[in-house]
Amino acid sequence: MASPDPSDDDAVRAGPASVPPAVPGRSPGGARKRLRPGERRVQILQTLALMLEQPGAERVTTAALAARLEVSEAALYRHFASKAQMFDGLIEFIESSIFTLADQIVEREADGVQQARRICAAVLQFGAANPGMTRVMVGDALVLEHERLGERMNQFFDRVESQLRQCLRPAAEVAGSSASHADAAAAASALVSFVAGRLQRYARSGFRRSPLEHLELALLRLAA
Repeated sequence: MASPDPSDDDAVRAGPASVPPAVPGRSPGGARKRLRPGERRVQILQTLALMLEQPGAERVTTAALAARLEVSEAALYRHFASKAQMFDGLIEFIESSIFTLADQIVEREADGVQQARRICAAVLQFGAANPGMTRVMVGDALVLEHERLGERMNQFFDRVESQLRQCLRPAAEVAGSSASHADAAAAASALVSFVAGRLQRYARSGFRRSPLEHLELALLRLAA
């Protein structure tokens, strides 16, 4: 899978979230097609992400997932040891997508404040383009699942905050702040709280309230 380009908003929607409306595993004529090694695993993650996109969706069970794929539950467990491992696959995709974008932003943008704004925008653009992934990011989809998954998403946001802090610290030093580390930490905390709150509102509104509303102005106010 090619690395997404942070200058292209469409690039944030890829991989497991991109699922065609056709019945998985079938050709246009309706016959079941043979999948290449690894394709069924990707297809399971794609379908799980798609099912999570339904506003107000209840907990996705392996029985419902198997029914959508038209396979047995045993077939799912040939590719994943547990449903928690399926969610691990989705979280791995979120982490890879966001931090690849963040690395590209830092490499291409010299100004630390602008880096922080663009990283926040990248996370929110990813969420807007991938509603099912947003439910994973804010933890809604992880309720009643293994608590380790929620902890992993908490660590994701901690890592985002750490990267924002690194971006903002040089700008605070240049501004002559006597407490540049504290200033950068406070700004990074406010930014990551803003991002998490926007994603939470998006999920809780049934994906009606876009996390991108007035985004540029909001980020200008938060990361001046």
